[in-house]
Formats: sequence, C-alpha cells, structure tokens
Amino acid sequence: MTDVTTRNPGDPLYHTGQIKDLLRGTMDHLREDIAKVDDPQARALFETSAEVLGGLVTACEHYEQKSEPAWR
Repeated sequence: MTDVTTRNPGDPLYHTGQIKDLLRGTMDHLREDIAKVDDPQARALFETSAEVLGGLVTACEHYEQKSEPAWR
C-alpha cells in the first residue's frame, strides 16, 4: 500500500493519514502525562481521552480500508 503521506493533498486519504498522526501524537502525550500528575481524576481523564482518540484513529482506518458498510 502507498504511504498516505505521499498522496495528493486533494486525496482524502492524505488527510486521514495526517489526522491519524496528530491523534496518535495527542494520545501519546496524554498517556505520558498520566505519570506526571498525582490527581487520580486527571489520570482517568487523560486515559479516557486517549481511548476516545484511539476510537477516532480506528474510524479513520475503517474509512481508508472501506471495511465498514458506511464507507462503501
């Protein structure tokens, strides 16, 4: 499969690739910050947020692969 970062900017897959990279970066940042705070509620918020962003990454992948009926 072609690397989505080398696609034409008019191609939606170019943008889903960029969005996935941003979401993954934010997920990593949230998970790193869990170890930096003592507040259990903040930790839960960061982990929950990372999980939600992971769902968005999965949705982008399903769109790219047309693996769900909504994307066919």
